[in-house]
Amino acid sequence: MEQVNSYFIWDGSPEIFTIGPFDLPFALSIPGLVIALLLYFGGIQYLSKDSSTEGKKRRRKAQEESKSMPGWMIPALIIGALIVGQLVALPFGGATLEQFGPLSVRWYGMLFALSFLLGYYLGAKTFEHAGKHPALAESLFIYLIAGTVLGARLGHVLFYDWAYYSQNLIEILYFWQGGLASHGAFIGVLLSIYLFAKKNPGTGFIWTADRIAIPFALGGMFVRIGNFFNSEILGSESEVAWAVIFAREDLVPRHPAMLYEAFAYFLLFLVLILVYRKYKNSPPEGSLTGIFMVGVFAARFVIEYAKERPPGFDETLSFLSMGQLLSIPVILVGLWLLISKVNWCATSTS
Repeated sequence: MEQVNSYFIWDGSPEIFTIGPFDLPFALSIPGLVIALLLYFGGIQYLSKDSSTEGKKRRRKAQEESKSMPGWMIPALIIGALIVGQLVALPFGGATLEQFGPLSVRWYGMLFALSFLLGYYLGAKTFEHAGKHPALAESLFIYLIAGTVLGARLGHVLFYDWAYYSQNLIEILYFWQGGLASHGAFIGVLLSIYLFAKKNPGTGFIWTADRIAIPFALGGMFVRIGNFFNSEILGSESEVAWAVIFAREDLVPRHPAMLYEAFAYFLLFLVLILVYRKYKNSPPEGSLTGIFMVGVFAARFVIEYAKERPPGFDETLSFLSMGQLLSIPVILVGLWLLISKVNWCATSTS
């Protein structure tokens, strides 16, 4: 970042460093890797939620010892899933991976991963405060990773570039080529919470959503900072003193809209923490979810005025963008939840 003519210029690379390329000793089936991923997640769920007599004994023993799965089991699952996935997929042909790299480690990817790691830590703490076993937090973490990544990818494929991907179906699996949509991730997260709550009695959809509101507010901040490094979500032209020129795009000073959102999400994170602590780590059900919905989408509604507007609904309703129209129902649902459903007089005994 440098300052020229009173404006900051961001001309840095979105990459931290690059490794490879490295030739693999043998070709790996890409569909086989996807099968391996599904087998791994399925194996984790089976081992943690096995309803058989032996499964119950294992869970009871783990609870008594305050441990989850043995340390060797995760690597064993990974290796086993990889082998089975390749054996199943290779006979049918399809795209293969023969070279690893060049692989670029990007700021966005690092911050995205950091948001998940910190999110898992904070989410696990809320489960601990509620007296839930740590294995539940681990299970939810897996659901959320799958829902966020798959939802974001499918959102991009279906809503932005289906004409291309319908003719190149295998490339839907090429996550490393980019293409993620935030609204797809939102839908994926909602579905993940629903499936998790349905499979784990004693949690509930809103209860679970409350437990991830704090981590997701902080995660949203990291993701928007990553957008800055990628020169994404550019703001509209501006002459404000803090305008930024994104040299990889053009030489026009713009609002750093993604940083506005990052700051808003950080403030929301602090508000959620204060509410959580005010109620002694056991806030009224729905309170954190409602505050999150109103806070995130109200911020996005306001900040949309500082963004470049893509073509769409704004051609018909010039005073509202597509993002603002999509934010309104979520804000209304959040307000309804806070006003009609949250018992603000509830107190914690924990």
